[in-house]
Amino acid sequence: MKAYNPHEIEPRLQLAWDEAGLYTVPENSDKPKKYVLEMFPYPSGDMHMGHASNYTYGDVVARYSTMRGFDVLHPMGWDAFGLPAENAAIKHHSHPAIWTYQNIETQKNSFSRMGFSYDWDRKVVACDPEYYRWGQWIFLKFWERGLVERRNSPVNWCPSCGTVLANEQVIEGRCWRCDSEVEKRDLTQWYYKITDYAQELLDDLDQLEGWPERVKQQQANWIGRSEGANVDFILCDTDGNAPADPTEDDIITVFTTRADTLFGCSFFLLAPESKLVPQLVAGTEYEQPVMELVEAAKKVTAVERAQGDREKHGAFTGRYVVNPINGEKVPVWVGDYIVADYGTGAVMAVPCGDQRDFEFARKYNLPIIPIILGEDDPLYPQLKDEQSRVVTSVDWEEAYNAEGKLVQSGCFTGMTGGKHSEGEEAVVTALQEMGRGKRTVEFRLRDWLISRQRYWGNPIPAIHCEHCGVVSVPEEDLPVRLPEDIDLAAGETLATHAGFVNTTCPVCGEPAKRETDTMDTFTCSSWYYMRYTDPHNVHGPFDPAKANAWMPVDQYIGGIEHAILHLLYSRFFTKVLRDCGLLDFDEPFTNLLCQGMVLDAHGDVMSKSKGNVVSPEEMIAEYGADAVRAYILFLGPPEKEKLWNEDGLPGMYKFLNRLWRQVHDLMGKADEDTLFAGSVDEKAAQAAADKLARERHRVVGKVSADIERNNFNTAIAAIMELSNAAGEFLRATDAETRAANADYAALSQEVAEVLVKLMAPITPHLSDELWRTALGREGFVCSEPWPEFDPEKAKADEVELAVQICGKVKTRIMVAADAPEPEILEAARAAVADALAGKQVKKEVYVPGRLVNIVAV
Repeated sequence: MKAYNPHEIEPRLQLAWDEAGLYTVPENSDKPKKYVLEMFPYPSGDMHMGHASNYTYGDVVARYSTMRGFDVLHPMGWDAFGLPAENAAIKHHSHPAIWTYQNIETQKNSFSRMGFSYDWDRKVVACDPEYYRWGQWIFLKFWERGLVERRNSPVNWCPSCGTVLANEQVIEGRCWRCDSEVEKRDLTQWYYKITDYAQELLDDLDQLEGWPERVKQQQANWIGRSEGANVDFILCDTDGNAPADPTEDDIITVFTTRADTLFGCSFFLLAPESKLVPQLVAGTEYEQPVMELVEAAKKVTAVERAQGDREKHGAFTGRYVVNPINGEKVPVWVGDYIVADYGTGAVMAVPCGDQRDFEFARKYNLPIIPIILGEDDPLYPQLKDEQSRVVTSVDWEEAYNAEGKLVQSGCFTGMTGGKHSEGEEAVVTALQEMGRGKRTVEFRLRDWLISRQRYWGNPIPAIHCEHCGVVSVPEEDLPVRLPEDIDLAAGETLATHAGFVNTTCPVCGEPAKRETDTMDTFTCSSWYYMRYTDPHNVHGPFDPAKANAWMPVDQYIGGIEHAILHLLYSRFFTKVLRDCGLLDFDEPFTNLLCQGMVLDAHGDVMSKSKGNVVSPEEMIAEYGADAVRAYILFLGPPEKEKLWNEDGLPGMYKFLNRLWRQVHDLMGKADEDTLFAGSVDEKAAQAAADKLARERHRVVGKVSADIERNNFNTAIAAIMELSNAAGEFLRATDAETRAANADYAALSQEVAEVLVKLMAPITPHLSDELWRTALGREGFVCSEPWPEFDPEKAKADEVELAVQICGKVKTRIMVAADAPEPEILEAARAAVADALAGKQVKKEVYVPGRLVNIVAV
């Protein structure tokens, strides 16, 4: 028997797999199909342990599914556009494509060294023109369906990245990529109208039974559906007079879920970004303080401003609006805790019922009018029958934000107030009859801003013509290619590159300018999984028949950090392309596994920017890829965070060496008996053989169930238990006895084959080498069927039970596995008879397969 040598085995088998085209997926097959996919990486350099974990999980599922009889689509590619490549090119006076493709080659080699079973014929690289051409084509299809809009609005600007960001890419006020503080700027940008699908995106979360609940909840919260009403306030003129016949320009609409609290509105708030603000204060004494507040608000992120614990700042505009429910005039203020991204950017402030309004009113000495009270409130007896205003302000410590009874609320006094309450329903009905309000639904979700002011991205296929306006690039002219001769280090941009910018209008033929914004890189990753189904198509992004045959993706694997970025955008793309007639399903991913972060020794998330990544290369060089794969899987449940500690890696390597020797021993191919010592005890040998036969079936059943549930660590633990049982059998017998006893010989070979097959998805190199050398088989083990098991044969003839008295273990007994409970209790009492002497048995508890507890006093 030769020694286990992964450094000789692994490269040889990887070459053999490639030469055999082992992972190339057949186009036509009668087998059932399964699509296994890990989120494709950004080629920022070599992979680290976080990457290795993600891809190892997917590889186990793919290999296991193949052995279960599926044709498995398991592709890989690269999300290759983006800022890091552009910045690296500027730093090194190079080109982003050079940096990107070098890193792709580096990562591809690492993937191969890990033994990942990718069909490289289906490779997709987002910066290849043959891929991004179809991203532009999809943009045009969105445009045709009215889902593309170009408009001026306040946007999130990252000064470090020098580009705008979508709302989803601002995390607690900071850029998702570089962690810089984000500013607000007014810019004209391109948007995808994801809000048109807000309700469907929310409703269809119920279809995603195979998704983690926390991901679905994050998306539901981000979509943020609120039922309420739009209420129209009438703007008074500069003299404080309300127009007798208000026009559209005189109306400011607010969205509220609590129309029942309108009688408590004591001031009115506008967001600093509101375009109304400069108009209201222009040329007045209020202009300077208001505009100073507006400028100050630009330096604080919208997320920070909206936080309830931050000090609030405001400025009076000198103007008033009329409350439609009671005709009262309320002052208009600008408040920096109001953001334009939700509702209409205007708020009816009800300080008695909202804590933020309450704090603002206290700070600026504005009325806090009690209009909703609990019946145990000291004010309630005084106000319970009051329809008109008696108490105009209260000196409370905090707002009352619970349900209660309406007071001082006109004809609505005495009704129950709260969301969806009797009072809310009655007030909205009254507003609708007055023509000053209507029932509506508001979403937190905002349209997806896709414009990016950077070179290394997919060009937006639009042309600006003085005569025709903004027109689309004809499909036959796609792709709009990025210029290769750009000098980024010298500060050249698409906007200053004459060869790119200057073009001809496709409508009128006159000179025109190309759009110089590129698309958000998430537009590339929102449909790449569809391209894998038909990666060489030159007539469309994919053949719908092929996409519909393979999709939805059966098992998708990636990080939780993409819950409201990539995963939400991908769902949106899927629904739009379905509505374009290209897909016949609603959701892209049936099952989602969100891997936990891999942390360094200090508990920090590994990232290249922090310089704390651990590369698998050094560990592969010492222990081999299979040991690294198995150790990654053994660290814990995939969805949990893992503290990377390679101290346990030698132990896993030792286990693989033991397994190597055991399989050879079981097949009678060891140079000598490596485990047996002493003479054969026939009874002990038979007991070990019986146990091994049971474990063979039990462990196959458990490993199968564990892999189906993505519990890879417990699957390995179960295989170790089978290995332990094999070790006991080998220690109880010798090679001559095993060869002479037909039952032992058959069991030995069967268990050797089962061990090799169970390890095949986990350690494919080791398993294939054992398959060929120790077992003497042809072909590759991953092409073989997964081992079957018989649950009946996994049952033991006898089981060991602990016998307790009042919860303390006194002894253990062996009983027949199918013994009836009375017989078991009788055996337990007999086993502890001495300890029970003189005591009265009060209760007996039998836990099948585990213990008997006797309560005696």
